[in-house]
Amino acid sequence: MANSKLIVVEGAQGAGKTTVTDFLRYSLSYTNLYRLCGTSDISVEGKKKAEDMYVNLLEYIKKMENKSINLVFDRTFFTEENYCRLGKKDYTFTDIYEKLLAEFSKLDFEIYYITLYLKDIEEYNKRLDRKDKAVFKASKFEAENSINQQRVYLEMAKEIQEKYTNIKVRNIANDRDFEETKKELKEFIGY
Repeated sequence: MANSKLIVVEGAQGAGKTTVTDFLRYSLSYTNLYRLCGTSDISVEGKKKAEDMYVNLLEYIKKMENKSINLVFDRTFFTEENYCRLGKKDYTFTDIYEKLLAEFSKLDFEIYYITLYLKDIEEYNKRLDRKDKAVFKASKFEAENSINQQRVYLEMAKEIQEKYTNIKVRNIANDRDFEETKKELKEFIGY
């Protein structure tokens, strides 16, 4: 029986993943935070790199079952699927994504999947002013990209919720007072 929480936070660039995952890391006892960015190889060969990385990640997570340590992830293989669905890579990832998701759902954790989104999509213009920061060339920090990512993440969350009843799914609007977001997170995760 699970004695740890596994929390994955996904969302478009600018949705506030860093802020939310930092909050979770420091407000949940015995919690490790992992920030992933995926692979920048958009070629067909990159698919194998991404697959290997995420298969190994799931093996690592499996080793952490029942250790009374909560795990919080800022992005995982869901990001890879999102970018592929948007045509940002030269390959499709859905076949691997479905296998990874099936394995993910079997992990012996209380599993939470959170999609952060902005109700006011114009807010992305303010949040994406990232001068002097490295940018993944296939997905520049532009509001239009984030709006498209948000649409796909919300679709993915609905699919996960319908198919995997043991994964607790929540879409959280993160363009309000952060105290409200924190309250919703605490209620959802139950701490």
